[in-house]
Amino acid sequence: MHTIAHYLDQDHRRCDDQYTLAEADIARRDWTAAAPRFTLFLRMFERHLDKEERILFPCLDRAMGNAYGPTAVMRAEHGHLRTELAHMREAIMRRDSDAFFDHADTLRVLMRQHNLKEEGILYPHADRVLEAQAEAIVASMEGLALAEAGSPA
Repeated sequence: MHTIAHYLDQDHRRCDDQYTLAEADIARRDWTAAAPRFTLFLRMFERHLDKEERILFPCLDRAMGNAYGPTAVMRAEHGHLRTELAHMREAIMRRDSDAFFDHADTLRVLMRQHNLKEEGILYPHADRVLEAQAEAIVASMEGLALAEAGSPA
């Protein structure tokens, strides 16, 4: 059995790997490759956020008795990440690598801080608080990912 932390940490790594490929295309100004790679990254990243927002966070909120704690902070940060990613997607559409990398710098800082909180605090907390449900939660997140992967983009 995988822990919630292990499952979501691995998901972070897969998203990071896909982003790295897209960023390399943009650095080379290979717009033909960059657009679909970045689109794939966005799909993977949205799927990751869905796993947290639709499955993990509601379970944590119920276990903690409120939705105003750490999950509220994470949801707000997800909004900031989505905003930067939208700007980056627009820069790709305009083939503007300078604008892309300006937003990428902001994203990198936001993402580093966000992932440190999730991987260092929230996920381990989830493993403790939701230990009895962990296997079902991971299965639900995997099921969500498979369902979304099978649906048209």
